[in-house]
Amino acid sequence: MKKILITAAAVAATATTAQAGGFERSTTPLGFMFERGNYAELSFGAVRPKVSGALIANSAVTTGNVTENYSTVGLAFKTDLSDKISLGLTIDPTFGADVSYPADGLYPIRGSNAKLRGDTLAIVGRYKFNDALSVHGGVRSVGIGGNVSLFNGGTNFYNATFANDRDIGYLIGGAYERPDIALRVALTYASETSHTLEASGFSAFAAGGVITGSTVVKLPQSLTLDFQSGVAADTLVFGSIRWMDWSETRLEAPDAGTANPLVSYSHDTITYNIGVGRKFSDAFSGAISIGYEKHHGGNVGNLGPTDGQKSIQIGGTYTHQNMKVTAGVRYVDVGNATALSGNSSFTGNKAVGVGMKVGFTF
Repeated sequence: MKKILITAAAVAATATTAQAGGFERSTTPLGFMFERGNYAELSFGAVRPKVSGALIANSAVTTGNVTENYSTVGLAFKTDLSDKISLGLTIDPTFGADVSYPADGLYPIRGSNAKLRGDTLAIVGRYKFNDALSVHGGVRSVGIGGNVSLFNGGTNFYNATFANDRDIGYLIGGAYERPDIALRVALTYASETSHTLEASGFSAFAAGGVITGSTVVKLPQSLTLDFQSGVAADTLVFGSIRWMDWSETRLEAPDAGTANPLVSYSHDTITYNIGVGRKFSDAFSGAISIGYEKHHGGNVGNLGPTDGQKSIQIGGTYTHQNMKVTAGVRYVDVGNATALSGNSSFTGNKAVGVGMKVGFTF
């Protein structure tokens, strides 16, 4: 049971999250800290989203697909310093956005685009009081940067680059385990980080057309509950509940006139996932899971025209000696949204993500 607890739960986290809440692309992985012995893993993901909309007053004026395909790579390593103390390192592409409105057609902001990139480097320690109770915590170095171009009626009036900036945050949590029934419940809090982004570029509103100065953006704090438990021979259930404080995230655009803010959210997000895993043989296990994020309604920003989501994911893990290979695919029904100050409707949107993770115990 202990083996399928690890492998089936890994399936649930493999296919990369196709834009879950705000512009989060992945969560800092902590499951590797519960592996036995020294352990290293490399993960890959690719997502193909499709998000498009049209003017409410004239549905013939459409945006075309405003999202671009993207890929992710993550790395994690863990070593046991003693029977009670473990130390781990993880690198993952936590945040990202790729929005590009096609330049043709009659949509008011055609040609506008934005790209944001954010990554997290975390050093995590875990202390086991006994086989049931443990605590974990660590330091996170989070970076964010990108560029934005805004068009109005086909005319470019704002083109800014935001230099990458890093801030230090932390994470802390605890876990309860019962190996005899493959039970593990873990709660983890990650702190907010604050970033001062130096801006440069062109603005029709700035003196001489030159953007100067900086803007501050906060990346949200989060609280995550992960759980898993055996329910029958060779079968377990697993899931997570994750809250993110997105209502505190706001990206202003220096020297942009009425374009402020570039990014803002009126609601926090809570993302739910639950699934079931099954061991089919000593070498192979599989899992299926579903996810949900509430649709809030109201207007959303033009650079993130989605609201809530539903998803389903399937995957499997193959184990051979000290190696585990996990692969999964995830389909996301992206929530409908209203943007452009209530003038546009984005409906019928979706995303497909595939992922692979290779882990070694040594």
